[in-house]
Amino acid sequence: MRVRPKGGSVAGIKIISDSACDVPKDLVETLAITVIPLSIRFGTEEYVDQVDLTPAQFWAKCSSSSTLPETAAPSPGAFQEAFQEAKDAGYDGVVCLTLSSDLSATYQAALAAGESMAPYPVAVIDSRAVTLAQGLLVIDAAERALAGDDLDAIVAATMSNIERTHVTGALDTLEHLKKGGRVGGAQALLGSVLNIKPLLELRDGKVAEAGRQRTRAKALRHVAEVARQNAPFARFGLVHGSAEDFQVLLDQVSDIECDTPIVVSEMGSVVGTHGGPGIVGLCWIQRG
Repeated sequence: MRVRPKGGSVAGIKIISDSACDVPKDLVETLAITVIPLSIRFGTEEYVDQVDLTPAQFWAKCSSSSTLPETAAPSPGAFQEAFQEAKDAGYDGVVCLTLSSDLSATYQAALAAGESMAPYPVAVIDSRAVTLAQGLLVIDAAERALAGDDLDAIVAATMSNIERTHVTGALDTLEHLKKGGRVGGAQALLGSVLNIKPLLELRDGKVAEAGRQRTRAKALRHVAEVARQNAPFARFGLVHGSAEDFQVLLDQVSDIECDTPIVVSEMGSVVGTHGGPGIVGLCWIQRG
């Protein structure tokens, strides 16, 4: 249910993001978030992220392809259409959060669209994050919008949150790194034989390697411990790409102190294509 903003119109501020945010669909609907999809290309075939392919279909296509699919940022026109719809609906303004500008041209597309809307107020923010880390920022902004915060207050809170947003995760397979050219075939084969599980983290707006563990169980325990060392949290989430054992990690972190309920989400194809099936991550905004 929409809350009447403090001193504003009934509509208030509209929150918009892109499909790399991996916000669960039920929260997208409940919080009235507009999500602009990226595109996924398998050769000459193009699909709309989280619309044209189920996760199972996406992973099946990945496994049958010798190369990774390519992702494409939304056009400025796609963002401009969403901004115009918000204006026509009576919203006082728009806050748009995109995935990290170091990973995609999505931020630049949204920025160009926002500038074209002047003097209608559109604030475009580079989240410096991706997947559910970006999603937690979007959820926080949307809850503030529904509570009646104005554009300046939402932007200020979001910028503060970005400084306290982190990701830790683990891959289950080296196959997608091999397809993407990040590891050689021999290295991938050796890693698979030795059961090596690369660890990931978000560093300066980019996804970087954060070490490696032998065995899946050790990798999950390490990821849980990294999160525990960074608690308490304002917001906390678990995201996975077709990881059948995600509940194991969820159980390991269920007692971590957090101001809001943990969010569990399935990773979309934008990030999943690079991590491969079985990728799992923990995302959080540290308590301010």
